[in-house]
Amino acid sequence: MTDPVDPIALARALINCPSVTPARGEVFDVLDSALSALGFTIHRWVMGGAPDGPTENMVATRGSGSPHFGFAGHLDVVPPGEGWSGDPFDAHIDNGVLVGRGANDMKSAIAAFVAAVSRVEQDKGTISFLITGDEEGYATYGTPRIIDWLNERQIRPDVILIGEPTSVDRLGDTVKIGRRGSVNMWIEIPGVQGHVAYPHRATNPIPAIARVVSALDAIHLDDGNDAFPPSNLEFTAISVPTQASNVIPGSATAQLNIRFNNLQSGAELVRMVEGVVEREAPGAVVKARISGEAFLTPPGRLFDVVVESISEETGLQPELSTSGGTSDGRFLIQLCPVVDFGLPNASMHKLDEHAAVEDIEALARIYERVVRKALG
Repeated sequence: MTDPVDPIALARALINCPSVTPARGEVFDVLDSALSALGFTIHRWVMGGAPDGPTENMVATRGSGSPHFGFAGHLDVVPPGEGWSGDPFDAHIDNGVLVGRGANDMKSAIAAFVAAVSRVEQDKGTISFLITGDEEGYATYGTPRIIDWLNERQIRPDVILIGEPTSVDRLGDTVKIGRRGSVNMWIEIPGVQGHVAYPHRATNPIPAIARVVSALDAIHLDDGNDAFPPSNLEFTAISVPTQASNVIPGSATAQLNIRFNNLQSGAELVRMVEGVVEREAPGAVVKARISGEAFLTPPGRLFDVVVESISEETGLQPELSTSGGTSDGRFLIQLCPVVDFGLPNASMHKLDEHAAVEDIEALARIYERVVRKALG
């Protein structure tokens, strides 16, 4: 058996590779090297072009047959933004905290799982890593294409753990057993540009977009259920092409997002918005992009294994939640039961993103317990 992997050293090596979504290349090389040394067979491929690609994906497997335990994650990160205290792609430890873009979401979790499997002498079953470079983007060439690759080869994990940062106040306090769906929509209302002093020669789109916003904002989608909070519609932008005080704009655009539970579907919500827009602003155009449907993993062995492992390591009884954003579980649920569990998420996507070293090390121990139980 090879020497166990240090999760902190591997996390730092991954963070030091700039991998803003969509990602490929060097950061995958680092993971490839770590997994190859542990006896994994590596499959990598790059797909697509701008604007949603090119994206790299990786499937790494060790062992054969059942049970097949899958770990899913992403090596891409969001843009770092301005205002960091140091180089976001030069990981450093400050007072016991690992700082760098991806330290929280989710390079440290990937490193922790590599460390976990490096400590397991696998004598039966299959362990796989399903790693994409496009979770933070539109996933056009990401996890859905990994699923295609698995289906083409008739490979199907029995369960999948996703290493997204799900904990809230303490490591182990929250496990995600499902996720809300998400749909983005853009509403464009045409007008006729003109001088404000001659409104009869123009068509102002702003009153129409105001009616649309008001009508949609007044809609009560649902009250939620035992597993999910209520669905919510939020406007995220309203714009016109000109800001001159004496010009009636030639068009107006509104942007919105709906996070929805399993009482709704993306297609039904798009049709609902289209109907309101047609009523309030005939001739307007609605464009929509459904990021994923809501999903819920029913109770089963995967829940038990993850909860037992967390409790043994931390003493906590985690909350089983569907709150927060979406994850690639919205795709992977097509294959098998899926849960998300990882680090405390307070710093994800923020400046000076970070994770406590002791949390990363504890996460590796929890993941090790999960693997041993799942393959046991």
